[in-house]
Amino acid sequence: MFSKNIIFKNFKGLNNINQNKKINKLLKKELIINHPLLNSLTNKYKYSFKKKDVKKLQNFKLYNLIGMGGSILGSEAIYDFLNHKIKKKFEFYNNLKSKNITKSENKKVNLIISKSGNTLETISNFNLILKNQKKNKNVIITENKNNFLTLLAKKLKAEIVEHKNYIGGRYSVLSEVGMLPAQLMGLNERKFKRLNYLMKSKTFTNLLIQNVNFIYKCISKGKKNSVILNYDEKSENLFKWYQQLTAESLGKKSKGVFPIVSSMPKDNHSLLQLYLEGPKNNFFTFFNVMNDKSQKLESKNLFNQFSILKKKNINEIVNSQKRATENVFSRKNIPFRSFKALNRSEETLGELFCFFILETILLGRLLNVNPFDQPSVELIKAETRKLLY
Repeated sequence: MFSKNIIFKNFKGLNNINQNKKINKLLKKELIINHPLLNSLTNKYKYSFKKKDVKKLQNFKLYNLIGMGGSILGSEAIYDFLNHKIKKKFEFYNNLKSKNITKSENKKVNLIISKSGNTLETISNFNLILKNQKKNKNVIITENKNNFLTLLAKKLKAEIVEHKNYIGGRYSVLSEVGMLPAQLMGLNERKFKRLNYLMKSKTFTNLLIQNVNFIYKCISKGKKNSVILNYDEKSENLFKWYQQLTAESLGKKSKGVFPIVSSMPKDNHSLLQLYLEGPKNNFFTFFNVMNDKSQKLESKNLFNQFSILKKKNINEIVNSQKRATENVFSRKNIPFRSFKALNRSEETLGELFCFFILETILLGRLLNVNPFDQPSVELIKAETRKLLY
């Protein structure tokens, strides 16, 4: 357990692995006070927007959030995980689709996010929204430089919020990129900032170091697929965020981790056989959320071997399936770790964001790759522009 919000069971067999002093040194080095990136995970971070501007935007009930990758995945994760607290409606435009963007007479806020200000998909979607929803208010989050979106903002007289140039998109969830949307959702952005709280705990830092050490050992032995077994449908976008964070940060120099997200227990009936008896190149992460309300099954229609389901609710069944799968994995010596979130709160989600960000940065350092760039992605962008000319 690394906090009152999350029960974490580390990889089995950690007792047989010596704690790597190199990782401990790396962790301390990365967590120097006022680290420009990790500062955004603390309440010391200063936003480039003002509270009075947020209050004006909070008067709206409908929002369009337009972005790609790290510019939008974190907000989608927040919206789904904490949906029970959110009364506003958000539409997310995170891909190019042939489906028409419909006309609307309702006044909304368009929140457009692109660090570079030149993201082709974001600009295309925003263009169609401007065409079909003419009454909306426009707010653009982008770097403070001469790019397409800053030029368009001037033309539209739209508000501009600065995207800090030292924070990459996939690390930006606790900066303006994720926390402005969170505030518009009616959430308390300060409660997400859990880095200082976590780092005061030796239990947390030891678990993190041991965890990174084990994953590095897995990679060294050819186990390069990180498979998330997600038993919580409201966390699907959290693990899409994790997927980008891991893939884009570590996939360089023919190195990296291949992140795979499985929706459980659905994938028991499609992929589980492969996970149990297929190639031994995977390590696994189990994830579920406790104490969610769910429907109870009706007892009168349950009999014979299915009498065991009487008075059970859906969450009890799903959590039993998770435990059963963990038991089988243990018996087969398949490497896995397990997260059990005890509640749905800003604090819980903030701790998960912090954990995975720290894990990714430390793995990048151990693999000797730069976890903050994505050079090959830029190649595709340049090639696409050539073809469109």
